[in-house]
Amino acid sequence: MKKLLFIYNANSGIGNMVLDVAHKLFSPKTYNCKLCALTYDTFSENLIWKDFRKNSNLDFDFLHLDEFKAKYPDEAFSYPVILDETAIGLNEFLSTEAINAISSIEDLILVIKHKIS
Repeated sequence: MKKLLFIYNANSGIGNMVLDVAHKLFSPKTYNCKLCALTYDTFSENLIWKDFRKNSNLDFDFLHLDEFKAKYPDEAFSYPVILDETAIGLNEFLSTEAINAISSIEDLILVIKHKIS
């Protein structure tokens, strides 16, 4: 495994960030990016996730949907998704369905640790 790419089902930019925060505040059950909801609290990165990320030996890259499509225009997945980037290309590490089934940041961390071991 070369790198894990976390692709959020949200676009970059201040305007999109404001809309995402509002959506999380007023209608969290209909928010369309479970990966965002797991790794970020309403206003900042989830502290448990941040600690895991900083203390991990894994190489992470985090991209919004528009950033991913600009960087990898020939790739198409269901979003959000976590991809494994290797020398031969991108592979699905955790699908949208798998991410949506995870209920807590602790569970996401356990799944990642299990899959890489």
